[in-house]
Amino acid sequence: MQDKGTFVNPFLRPRCLAAAAPAGKAKLTHPGKAILAGGIAGGIEICITFPTEYVKTQLQLDEKANPPKYRGIADCVKQTVQGHGVKGLYRGLSSLLYGSIPKSAVRFGVFEFLSNRAKDKSGHLDSTKGLLCGLGAGVMEAVLVVCPMETVKVKFIHDQTSANPKYRGFFHGVREIVRVQGLRGTYQGLTATVLKQGSNQAIRFYVMTSLKNWYKGDNPNKSINPLITGAFGAIAGAASVFGNTPLDVIKTRMQGLEAHKYKSTLDCAVKILRNEGVAAFYKGTVPRLGRVCLDVAIVFIIYEEVVKVLNKVWKTD
Repeated sequence: MQDKGTFVNPFLRPRCLAAAAPAGKAKLTHPGKAILAGGIAGGIEICITFPTEYVKTQLQLDEKANPPKYRGIADCVKQTVQGHGVKGLYRGLSSLLYGSIPKSAVRFGVFEFLSNRAKDKSGHLDSTKGLLCGLGAGVMEAVLVVCPMETVKVKFIHDQTSANPKYRGFFHGVREIVRVQGLRGTYQGLTATVLKQGSNQAIRFYVMTSLKNWYKGDNPNKSINPLITGAFGAIAGAASVFGNTPLDVIKTRMQGLEAHKYKSTLDCAVKILRNEGVAAFYKGTVPRLGRVCLDVAIVFIIYEEVVKVLNKVWKTD
């Protein structure tokens, strides 16, 4: 009960209520917009970062037992440019470009589809649900896009370093692989790829969701500057690199031209450990770290900006 002799400022209570009022429900991103924005982001990103992917793959395929052809990142770049010119660093780009666009489209489309159903009534997505949605997105992109496209990419790059390359281009290479090995030939290392992509996206979306929730605070619709989005993306990318580089190494070996040496994903891991030691599981970490941080930062920046544009021209509410 309010004391009759107490004066109450009529402006104080409404102001307190306004301060305590929720900022409103967070806007949901339509999966269709996510697919389109993700595809655009993936295409632009891979054109920028492919040289680091090329170097990473070369170093991972350069097994110690051969003996090694390259003495490090700089030597790999030097030998490639000397032998094939700067365009040599883009050999195999077509196969990865054809895969990068649908990969990002599936990733963001599935993530938004799942997260829209996982968010609470205010439109908030907590970090744990972000991790699970990211896991689902990673598994789907691995099965539908990444495994067949990465298998082709690794075979292409490995083939181009052989004395007598047999693939004349992307479609010729795909036809040859299917003709000789069947469709199964494009799904080598599926288990490792699912584990790698699933853990990759689980880690990245967990970190991104956590950082975005921290930054937005109580206002779910607070705008995020593209540079901040990029910084968050780079952090998420770095976390995923340190979390699953061993799986990336195993996946690359399982998809190379010498994949026949391994009976299974587990057999590949055991043989790498026995013949090359623990350090081999982190081969190519430095070039991968640089590529992934840049990759994830670019993808999230472009994705978020394209979604903003689509929200203006494509009304889905």
